[in-house]
Formats: sequence, structure tokens, C-alpha cells
Amino acid sequence: MRNHFMSASVVLLLALFLRVKPIEFALLALSILFVLFAELVNTAVEAVVDLVSPGYDPLAKIAKDTAAGAVLVAAIGAAIMGYLILAGYVFPLYGKVLAMFGTPSDLGTVVSILIVVICVVMVKSLTGKGTPLHGGVPSGHAAVAFSIATAVTINTHDPLISLLSIALAAMVSHSRLLMRIHTMHEVVFGSVLGAGITSIVLLLFKFLG
Repeated sequence: MRNHFMSASVVLLLALFLRVKPIEFALLALSILFVLFAELVNTAVEAVVDLVSPGYDPLAKIAKDTAAGAVLVAAIGAAIMGYLILAGYVFPLYGKVLAMFGTPSDLGTVVSILIVVICVVMVKSLTGKGTPLHGGVPSGHAAVAFSIATAVTINTHDPLISLLSIALAAMVSHSRLLMRIHTMHEVVFGSVLGAGITSIVLLLFKFLG
């Protein structure tokens, strides 16, 4: 519920900042309320199932999975609604920001990714933790993933492609946490390192090219 409320607050504040139409704001609020309603029902179902069936039971599992699935369906619906409403406001602004970076050369993209890899190996050797391809500080997978996402963002100037690339990079980084190969700060460090170095190198190529 905390995560839902935090996400809802961000979306509603963004909608107010972008000055969406009243009907669009109402639809966003309704979608958010539906997700919260589904989460409350899911919690109630889980509590009742635990009360009736303290031990493991296949039917209890089905009940809990179905209730959780209802929350997922509601969240997907809310995400679609949010995209349809906010994309028309956010993408033009995001596109203008991306256009400010210009289009770097292909060489700049390759060089930036190579520098990220070199920096990751150097930092790991300095800290003495992990190997170049496994574990340690920072997360190499997160660094390279966000380096590529940043390069794609700056090269394409397409807001949708940029967001999808960043989402893929976030999924790669999250997988390192799920596999317990890296800690949160190692993943965040890698992500910032990859995105930061790539942005700096591509900007240098733009101004020196």
C-alpha cells in the first residue's frame, strides 16, 4: 500500500503540474482508486484465507493467487490509462529536452560504452570485491545496461524508445538483486556510473566533433 500511495502521489502531482484536463484528472484518480480498492480486497482475502486455512492448501493458494492477479490486472489498467493521458503532455517536453543534446557520432557511443566497462573493472580491482563479470562494486551489468539506455536515449531523441530502453536497463539491474549477486547500493552505483559516464562522453563528442 505504501508503494501504491507513493506512485499515486507522483502521478497526481505530475498531472497537476502538467495541467491536464479535469476529465483526464478524474480518470487518473479513478484508476488509482481502483488499484487501491483491489489491493485492499487482496489483503482481506489473504487474511480470511490464513484464518480459515492456517496450513498449506491448494485451494488457499488459488484464492491468494487470484486475488493478487486482480491487483495486477487493475495496475495494468491504471498504467494504460496513465500512459494514454500523460503521454501527450510528457513526451513533447521530454523530446525537447533530448533535442538539446544533439546527435552524437557512432564512435562516441562505442567509446562511451568501452570507457564504462573499463571504469567498472578498475573500480572492482580497487575495492578488491568480485570479479570483472560477477559481483563486487559496482554492478557491471547495471552500468552497461544504463550506459546503453543512455546512448539509445541521446541518439534516438524518441521519448518512447528512451523510456523502454530505461525500463529494460532497470529490469537488468533488478535481476542482479533478485539473484542476490549485488546489493542495492552496488546496483545504484553501477547505474549512475554507466549513465553519467555515457552522458559526459557523448556531450564531449558533440562539442568537439
